[in-house]
Amino acid sequence: MQEEPPVTDGSRPTVPFVVEAEGSGVAQTVTAPGAHPHRFRADTLPAFGGADAEPSPLSYALGALTSCHQVTGSLVARDLGLTLGTWRLRAQGDLDPSVISTGAEGNANFVAVTVEVDLGTDATPEQFARLRSETERRCPVTQLFQRSGLAFTSRWNALPLGG
Repeated sequence: MQEEPPVTDGSRPTVPFVVEAEGSGVAQTVTAPGAHPHRFRADTLPAFGGADAEPSPLSYALGALTSCHQVTGSLVARDLGLTLGTWRLRAQGDLDPSVISTGAEGNANFVAVTVEVDLGTDATPEQFARLRSETERRCPVTQLFQRSGLAFTSRWNALPLGG
């Protein structure tokens, strides 16, 4: 299957996502403005100069990945006429900290990311495979990770509804 090039000519509408942030040291408060502003705080591990008082930006990135899987997967399931139950997701990013902490040459990105999905569903094995592939294709955060060049692995397990 050949990948479509991104549309950049303005022929499709876009939805802007905005965050604003303020902080000192390595701690920060991030606000997603709008009719119902949402705020969250970020810090980092002591090895990177933080107090570990809040999740790190890398934890938020992995959380964005699991959350986007669930949002996108729910939309795909609706399109496929599938019923979904409970989602249980786990994401692990393996990071070589030498670039960020000591300035070593290399890529500051995760070396590898693994996502594990356990999902209650009424899908047949064929439908579940389609749900998985379409979710990963349509999920913006998955695409950010996959297109960054890191080793991306996902394991999806279908569970009985209510399981």
